[in-house]
Amino acid sequence: MAPVRPDLDPELRALLADMPLMSELTPEVLAQLRGFPSTPIGTLLDGRAVNHQELTIPAPDGSRIPLSIFSPADRPTAAPCVYWIHGGGMVMGDRFAQIDIPLEWLDLFGAVVVSVDYRLAPEVTGTTLVEDCYHGLLWTAEHAADLGIDPTRIVVAGTSAGGGLAAGTTLMARDRGTPPIAAQMLIYPMLDHRDNTPSTRQYGGEPGVWTREMNQFGWASVLGDLADGDVPSYVSPAVADDLSGLPTTYIDAGTAEVFRDEDVTYASRIWAAGGQAELHIWAGGFHGFDALYPQAQVSAAARRTRHDWLARVLHPASDTPAPALSSAMSTTGN
Repeated sequence: MAPVRPDLDPELRALLADMPLMSELTPEVLAQLRGFPSTPIGTLLDGRAVNHQELTIPAPDGSRIPLSIFSPADRPTAAPCVYWIHGGGMVMGDRFAQIDIPLEWLDLFGAVVVSVDYRLAPEVTGTTLVEDCYHGLLWTAEHAADLGIDPTRIVVAGTSAGGGLAAGTTLMARDRGTPPIAAQMLIYPMLDHRDNTPSTRQYGGEPGVWTREMNQFGWASVLGDLADGDVPSYVSPAVADDLSGLPTTYIDAGTAEVFRDEDVTYASRIWAAGGQAELHIWAGGFHGFDALYPQAQVSAAARRTRHDWLARVLHPASDTPAPALSSAMSTTGN
């Protein structure tokens, strides 16, 4: 018998009806998906007064890590920074994936956006992906003055797998004592390899945007030969024993997605450890709903709520007022 699931938001359901969906990933399907071109970055930058720089930095193993840097054309000094980690199940995507999300923060807050192109599974496994993200972040902090960045206002952010890697990168920075991170924004993050929550069981067995079977493929690709008990918390942040000492955190997800319950649990564990986390679970939202259909009402509300949270983080009440933003809707269960 099919599991009972939360209903999709009616507007999202109508939009999703025209999208081809699949149930699972295979190496052959992955190769096809990787062959699809990304949205040209020039299209996203058209009409924006933005400086765009491409460079690579060395990884400790000698590989090169590509970074894309976007900054307001007026060359800010002491600007906030969003360090962006893209999604794609840890097996696909590149540094331009979902880049429209942080580019909105460049527009609103004058933020410098640094987007990292970490190596993908299954070509690499274990901590390699999160180490790439960490070393890109470390380079960004060390070159803050050259980039016009205020090193006390670096926000680590990511969506889906990128949200999980953002969480792992933040844990790594905490444990290594550098660099300081002002906040982390985890957008429907992929946090738990153990596949044992009600939401992951609800969203398997039939086509979807990201199903239990697709999630299992992604995790198997990145874990390789690692035994379950040997999976590092930097790879699967949900297994971390200690979530204390983390920067203020934003987490959101939809009610109708695999990651719902692991995301709620992660926020709850931050609170239990004495930390600060803001959690929003959007009624009827499937995985990636606002990235795929930003024009939907619930998508606009989700993005607006993230904007408002970032405004509070980047411009506390005692600081210079933030740019005017539209007021956020009540979100939890909205």
